Amino acid sequence: MQFTSTQRRALAWFSIAVVAVLALWLLGPVLTPFVVAAVLAYMLTPLVDRLDNLFRGRVPRVLAVAVVELLFIVVLLAILLLIVPILFKEAPLMRQQVPLLLDSLTNWLTPLLAQLGVKVSLDPTSIKAFVFKYLNANVEDALGSLVSSVRLGGSLAMAVLGNLVLIPVALFYLLMDWDRFIAQLVSLVPTRARPGFDSFVEEADEVLGQYLRGQLLVMLIMAAFYAIGLSLFGLDLGLPIGLFTGLAMFVPYLGFGVGLVLAALAGLLQFASIKALVMVAVVYGIGQFIESLFLTPRLVGERIGLHPLAVIFALLAFGQVFGFVGILVALPVSAVLLVAIRRIRGSYLASRLYQG
Repeated sequence: MQFTSTQRRALAWFSIAVVAVLALWLLGPVLTPFVVAAVLAYMLTPLVDRLDNLFRGRVPRVLAVAVVELLFIVVLLAILLLIVPILFKEAPLMRQQVPLLLDSLTNWLTPLLAQLGVKVSLDPTSIKAFVFKYLNANVEDALGSLVSSVRLGGSLAMAVLGNLVLIPVALFYLLMDWDRFIAQLVSLVPTRARPGFDSFVEEADEVLGQYLRGQLLVMLIMAAFYAIGLSLFGLDLGLPIGLFTGLAMFVPYLGFGVGLVLAALAGLLQFASIKALVMVAVVYGIGQFIESLFLTPRLVGERIGLHPLAVIFALLAFGQVFGFVGILVALPVSAVLLVAIRRIRGSYLASRLYQG
């Protein structure tokens, strides 16, 4: 069977794509820190270049790279440490407020069931004993499994520690030589395909840049909104929970959902009344309304054009294949794929196959 030159080129590119996907799938655990470092390098390289240009070469680039990476690590650690005061504050509150919550629930539920004709005898003392026994058992099991995993699963602990060390190192070298790495990759593209490739990369870079800049603004605005809103309701942990909710929105839906649960739990433990539910409904309801109808369309823009169902599917699909790293890169990669799909669709609509 004879193949035309176009068919041979298409088969060659298809084979290369299959080999690349297979390599990514087989080497996923090894490539994970390098993929994370590459994504971070793409985001941070403009800052390094701007800082480098600010001093007009009088300061070595290695110093600009070190400053930007150090600032990024500090900001990341600050975001992660937001969860620490929440845990330390809610642990003792849980022991204090759980009995009160159970008493309130019993006093509210018993008359309601009696009006419905259901006679139930609730023993608050037994319920409290069961709940505390369950909580204590879970804490002991969790600590036991943590100790055993550290003791027996040394390879897993070493892998996590190795990634924590390898990612900053890989990020440093990528920031130092990002332009050279990109030039080497571009040089592998055939000369005849270079104009189309350059045009695609330029459009994809524009879409990604718009997404990252817009998403960062949305995160900062919503972090301030949630922190102020929860604090106005008198929630002691309003500031850390609000900041965490806004900054965690980098992972759509997941960050909002975790923040909502944390706020509801903290409110119930502190107020032990319906005020907690009113607070969550008002603050998070208004926040979601503002973010979805005003901020995201205006700041992130309609250019990306990902439907909410497409966003949910991308998060689930990338998370299933690549784990937590896949969730982080799902939307940026989907934006690039969307550019490719637009071009394929345009070529198809202009082809003889479609026009007959």
